[in-house]
Amino acid sequence: MMSALLFGLDRLLADPALRKPLVGKRLALLAHPASVTANLTHALDALAALDDLRLCSAFGPQHGLRGDKQDNMIESPDYVDPRHGIPVFSLYGEARRPTTAMMDTFDVLLIDLQDLGCRIYTFITTLRYLLEAAAKHSKTVWVLDRPNPAGRPVEGLLLLPGWESFVGAGELPMRHGMTMGELACWFIATLKLDVDCEIISMHGWLPDEAPGFGWPIGKRSWVNPSPNAPNLSMARCYAGTVMLEGTTLSEGRGTTRPLELFGAPDIDARVLIAGMFALAPAWLAGCRLRDCWFEPTFHKHAGKLCNGVQIHVDNDHYQHTDFRPWRLQCLAFKLLRRLQPGYPLWRDFPYEYENDRLAIDLINGSPLLREWVDDPSATPADLDALARADEIAWMAAREDFLLY
Repeated sequence: MMSALLFGLDRLLADPALRKPLVGKRLALLAHPASVTANLTHALDALAALDDLRLCSAFGPQHGLRGDKQDNMIESPDYVDPRHGIPVFSLYGEARRPTTAMMDTFDVLLIDLQDLGCRIYTFITTLRYLLEAAAKHSKTVWVLDRPNPAGRPVEGLLLLPGWESFVGAGELPMRHGMTMGELACWFIATLKLDVDCEIISMHGWLPDEAPGFGWPIGKRSWVNPSPNAPNLSMARCYAGTVMLEGTTLSEGRGTTRPLELFGAPDIDARVLIAGMFALAPAWLAGCRLRDCWFEPTFHKHAGKLCNGVQIHVDNDHYQHTDFRPWRLQCLAFKLLRRLQPGYPLWRDFPYEYENDRLAIDLINGSPLLREWVDDPSATPADLDALARADEIAWMAAREDFLLY
């Protein structure tokens, strides 16, 4: 008896009729470690085991098909899969867009990527690049859909035109509330792509169902889609904590709770939290904040004792529609700037193949957030007004593309 919940991959494997258009075609697979079946068989192995399909190549996004690159911005090489003997091309190495030679290895590309529901997660950009390449080379794409574990809520400023990058695939808000299949449809429409694309939708996905609100807790195991995405709590916090990558504050890389906490050796977390509650308490709804101490084993502040804040979204205090991780993290930056005006908050270093623009601006898709933090006269109401207008606009824009 099959489960009532089926992801796109599960449906494709279970239904020979659904696979029939793929018979006789040369297939490629874009996947990562979380591309697994309900019984935790990797998509590459599950598809290769089918007698009626022929896998000819595979692609790996950032962190690789096997998820072997622990740190951020570490490239992966091409290789030959030792089990199946097919080439595995890296889309986070010498190439980030597929080359003509890569595209020539297949007729139909199957995309099976677990996303986190955040614009900056580079799997979205890789999806766009492959759809564009498929249109250029007259290839077919099938997206095997998976849940957005962060659910449907929308938050953050829209990326402004001209700010597209590898961490900004399009004019999306930070937290977009769509699945990969839905995003594929949006990209095709907004970029006016002439591409043959099929979405293998999920059956039984209920994005508003408690307690997961996007992730089917108790029905599917969590597998890290990238090395520092270890659980649902991280996925919920990520649309805010990802901004820490553009700062000198630790985002918890080198700890067991990456991207659920932040801190540094030279901040006072208790004072920071108190100030945040005094300035904009509504921005901290739906979660619990706890001051804590941690010592990263690598990355920023490695080997140094840091005082910081952990964001708890895994108990009965979590309120899905009230929790706003982007505003929460913005508020932390604002308070730190008020408490320590000269704090070297913004990290100036090459970020995701960009050298000329600050990482915090690339992450946010414009300088608006940084300018708000650094302007002593700017209030939470000012940022809220900007974000609310963008959020309302995005919810209207995405409506026609929602599949569930």
